[in-house]
Amino acid sequence: MVSPKASENSPQTLTAFLRQRFKPLLERLARGLAHLGVTPNMVTSLGLAGNVLAALWLAQGRITWAGWLLLFIWPLDALDGALARLRGAPTPFGGVLDSVADRYAELLVWGGLLVYYLNQANPTAILLIYLAAGGSLMVSYTKARGEAQGFRVEGGLLTRVERFLILVPCLLLNRPLIAMWVIAILANFTALQRLWIVFRQASSLPPVNPTTSSQE
Repeated sequence: MVSPKASENSPQTLTAFLRQRFKPLLERLARGLAHLGVTPNMVTSLGLAGNVLAALWLAQGRITWAGWLLLFIWPLDALDGALARLRGAPTPFGGVLDSVADRYAELLVWGGLLVYYLNQANPTAILLIYLAAGGSLMVSYTKARGEAQGFRVEGGLLTRVERFLILVPCLLLNRPLIAMWVIAILANFTALQRLWIVFRQASSLPPVNPTTSSQE
């Protein structure tokens, strides 16, 4: 594993800001759920089930209703983590489940929109969904792959929170194409932005002796 040079005075991400801002509320809700015997994995599964229903509504053209549902279930994404910390028993599987559920949740939403626009025979929308879904996944993958190599991959223009804040209001206004244009462009830009962050850190590392390096 490489040891990246720590970046000083790194800007706070919107995700970190919101988590800090709503931490007291999340902790109160988590205490209530813990008292009822609710586990973090149950909250994660409930959030994923909500996205399944939202995807079905999107496929049926019930765009605004899907937007309201996504707005309602979004806090569950932060609540499962707060509940795990409160229980004092976060597990490696729980962390993996949460990350996988997040990826599937996004794909379900894009899949619902894809079915809707396939029925509308709208090739532009179909292409935008492909680019938006691919870019969203690559934003997460670039971070995960970079951190697996020991790099610090923080920030980026359009993380998952920003994508949500763009998509849901557009769904509520029944203007999903606006969100699709923005996310299709900026999500892919963010993936390249994170790749550049990794490149800059890798460039500052000393060269590796080829005689001692291992191959995958």
